[in-house]
Amino acid sequence: MEQTTTIKVRQVVDWSAAVWAGLISGLLFLLIASILSEIFYDNFLLPVRMIAAVALGGDSILNAPSLITILVGLIIHIPVSLVFAGIIAFVIHRWGMGVGIVGGGLLGLALYFINFYSLTAIFPWFSGLRGGVMIFSHFVFGAAAGGFYELLEIEEFVPVDQN
Repeated sequence: MEQTTTIKVRQVVDWSAAVWAGLISGLLFLLIASILSEIFYDNFLLPVRMIAAVALGGDSILNAPSLITILVGLIIHIPVSLVFAGIIAFVIHRWGMGVGIVGGGLLGLALYFINFYSLTAIFPWFSGLRGGVMIFSHFVFGAAAGGFYELLEIEEFVPVDQN
């Protein structure tokens, strides 16, 4: 009689795919939020200026935009996008494209509520952007992060210790 052995495995996160998904979705977020800010607030650079104010102080929003402001905004935004995309990848990595997009979008909405209803205690200027533009931008960020992660992921499984 032939004996078969069953080995339990678990899927691991592809951190390279998570980094690329974070970079792509972070830049997509800035593009969408900037275009919508131009349409609704007549201020294309508003999102990057609000982000830069985390390091430069809230009063910096009142100053004319400069290259330094834009660079500081990007220097803050990109690593934060990588961290958030890593969290999204960790949560959704086992399920595939559909859950990646929908679950990522829902996690993007959760990030919106954290950013605009909790962190405003420290950075009060963010409360001025509560609403549809940022809700939509955060949903797209999360959906893109989940979708791009699933698209770029190389699935890897490792044995589970059965002791």
